[in-house]
Amino acid sequence: MASHRRPKQPSRTRVTVLTTAAAAAVALSANAANAAPSEKLNKDEVKAKVDKLYEQAEQATEKYNGAKERQQKLQKEISTIQDNVARGQQDLNKLRDGLGSLATAQYRSGGIDPSVQLFLSSDPDDYLDKASTLDQLSGQQVEALKKIQDKQRELAQERAEATEKLKDLSATRTQLERKKKEVQGKLAEAQKLLNTLTAKEKAALAAKQQRANRSSTERVDLGDTPPASGRAAAAFSAAQSQIGKPYVYGATGPSSFDCSGLTSWAYAQAGVSIPRTSQAQAGIGTRIYSQSDLQVGDLVFFFNDIHHVGLYAGNGQVLHAPRTGTVVRYESMSTIGGPFMFGVRV
Repeated sequence: MASHRRPKQPSRTRVTVLTTAAAAAVALSANAANAAPSEKLNKDEVKAKVDKLYEQAEQATEKYNGAKERQQKLQKEISTIQDNVARGQQDLNKLRDGLGSLATAQYRSGGIDPSVQLFLSSDPDDYLDKASTLDQLSGQQVEALKKIQDKQRELAQERAEATEKLKDLSATRTQLERKKKEVQGKLAEAQKLLNTLTAKEKAALAAKQQRANRSSTERVDLGDTPPASGRAAAAFSAAQSQIGKPYVYGATGPSSFDCSGLTSWAYAQAGVSIPRTSQAQAGIGTRIYSQSDLQVGDLVFFFNDIHHVGLYAGNGQVLHAPRTGTVVRYESMSTIGGPFMFGVRV
């Protein structure tokens, strides 16, 4: 006779052991995957990849800066329009009150003119389209109605403009958040790579970076290249006063800078307002394509997409905020990491 007993269930102890073993296997697999980069990449290879990620982060930073600047500009424009609308509404209310006073005067003198009565309960745009009604209005009434009509049209246009700018602002905020995440993602990816190194390798890289920062923040031979102008000399002097300050994406000083944050801050100290981003700064002033024609204080741009900018320091040197992990410093234009594109004389 066949047995109908249920198959024996594994004990709770056995389930726990199996679950623990499975979890350990997953953990070992994950650890192996995480360990792979340190097995495949040596210190120099990690540094090369990290430097590339920092360059990509700087690209994203300039786009982030552009979105942030646009957001601030839109917020100011919207605020101005909203103030104009509020004042315009007050003016419109006064015009309507004036027409109401006119109607009151007519009533006291023998009754409200039917045309004015019609207006008070109707849209003046529709009302003014009726030529037969206009014939019944006095010159004073016509003038009052036209002023109201013009003010209403003006308010409608301003409200429509505000609505469009609010849509643009929303899209810009979305772009800003996306670029911020992109920058943070690149920096996090770089840190993850650095974490694959041993403590000794990390210390060696850090010491190398400190030596580079220290040697390039000291006075270098800038030659005898003259400044582009008195303002350019003042901007360059301001930038020199910030040597040693750390690079931080999105920063405009004075405690930290990104590349275009330094150049825009330096020129502001010289009384010259220039755009915030490297791409926008590339569109001002006179372009100089030959390095031999550059003068101290000229803006100098690198990489095909113009995502990096510094100040020409003379003798083939640039004073700039390079990238994450560095400080404001001098550097040879030949070691920036991207080709020199052109200079701009502000």
